[in-house]
Amino acid sequence: MINVILNKADFEYDIYGIVKAFFPKEEVECYYTNDVDIESKNVASTAHSVDKADENAKFWLDVDFKDNDKIIKMTFFEKGKEEKYKCEFETFADDRKKTKDNLKKSVYKLMSEVSNKELPWGTLTGIRPTKIPMKLLLEGKSTQEVFDDMKAKYLCSDEKINLSIEVAQEEIDILKKIDYENGYSLYIGIPFCPSTCLYCSFTSYPLGIWKNRVDEYLDALEKEIDFTAEKCKNKKLNSVYFGGGTPTTLLPHQLDRLIKKVKSSFDMSYCVEFTVEAGRPDSITREKLEVLRANGIDRISINPQTMKQETLKLIGRHHTVEQTIESFKLARELGFSHINMDLIVGLPGETIDDVRNTMEVLKELKPDNVTVHSLAIKRAARLTVFKEHYEKMKMINTSEHMKMCERYCREMGLVPYYLYRQKGMAGNMENVGYGQKGKAGVYNILIMEEKQTIMALGAGACTKLVLDEYNQDGNRKIARVENVKDVKNYLERIDEMIERKRSKMEEVKWH
Repeated sequence: MINVILNKADFEYDIYGIVKAFFPKEEVECYYTNDVDIESKNVASTAHSVDKADENAKFWLDVDFKDNDKIIKMTFFEKGKEEKYKCEFETFADDRKKTKDNLKKSVYKLMSEVSNKELPWGTLTGIRPTKIPMKLLLEGKSTQEVFDDMKAKYLCSDEKINLSIEVAQEEIDILKKIDYENGYSLYIGIPFCPSTCLYCSFTSYPLGIWKNRVDEYLDALEKEIDFTAEKCKNKKLNSVYFGGGTPTTLLPHQLDRLIKKVKSSFDMSYCVEFTVEAGRPDSITREKLEVLRANGIDRISINPQTMKQETLKLIGRHHTVEQTIESFKLARELGFSHINMDLIVGLPGETIDDVRNTMEVLKELKPDNVTVHSLAIKRAARLTVFKEHYEKMKMINTSEHMKMCERYCREMGLVPYYLYRQKGMAGNMENVGYGQKGKAGVYNILIMEEKQTIMALGAGACTKLVLDEYNQDGNRKIARVENVKDVKNYLERIDEMIERKRSKMEEVKWH
């Protein structure tokens, strides 16, 4: 346990993020001295008054705002020991962003001294690090200027800076080919899976429980589709993405029904890609793949996550390694020319040799895209909820793991074209999408870089309306509209979900 004690309710999220990154296995709690009115300051709901601090915490970090907030002093010490690590720095009254950057650098340097280690992404705790180099490159900065800026401001490693610059350049080249500023993308969520994976926190439910109400779910989706088609009729639809859950849990006639509904409801003239996640090999059949091909779709995902059978069993995926390989070969036989395969690095009990074996199998199959995910454990995942059953299993992801995966991908002729990060990632790493030139997933870039509105339909889906207003970081503001996650609630409240979108779109004047 680490107690963070602040005498002012400010920058607590930034401080928490850096401390947690250095000590991922420790619980980190923020507390405030008694003179801070927590309710009036609207601080984090997990924050407590200092008199509730855990006196048995292993580490303490005191953060003191002094002299009318012109100076911040920080002291880190281990409970019961005299050794203390200290630092102090000036703030910038007229520039909050500059103050925040300075604070994060100071916390980083302090934590680095304490832990005797560095973080690959430095002070960057956000999920979209490529936004930084992309913005600078679009402003006309050279790659060297971008490198120097990221090194000085965020203390990133050379390796991660170079990766983010390469990805940003690739994204810029891809986005030049579509009029994304006048367009939008469509996400349709199918919240059903054959089973729930150990690490999963997405909106998904075992199909067996809901199989008799799937058609009812499609009825509700069609209502959302009709509303969206009408509201977006003056915009260009650039990409369509069926995600989940697992869209291929739908029966062939249900898949056909949904695809035909989308294609008949929207102007597809400007749509550059239509993707359907067929992520679980145990949900794939020849008939379903034939339905996709008959509707002109050739971009799918077939996701092994690992090619180690023992791990598949452990994480709750009921397919076999052989099923993954057979499904991939069947898709190739039927003419799918854009196949992505996901894998996860850092799964319980897996060694670097296990990851190497997975990459060897992928190299033989030659997918068009590979997405390398670093395991991110969310609070809602069974891996967290029942962590006592898995705490003895090592979940290891290092720079060596990621470099090895990158080397294999480049040997397959794949280059990095998008990346993002998540909280709780093993090894403080990242997710990287690799693709053949000309076969990168446009939707992945659009949603990660928040370059255009994503109209999201289905239970648990979150619409992101990109506005013409800008925030203090120079990025366009995003208005979010979330659908309820529970399928039963979604079915009963579909009209309310539609009205939510209508109201928000009118409020922010998105049209």
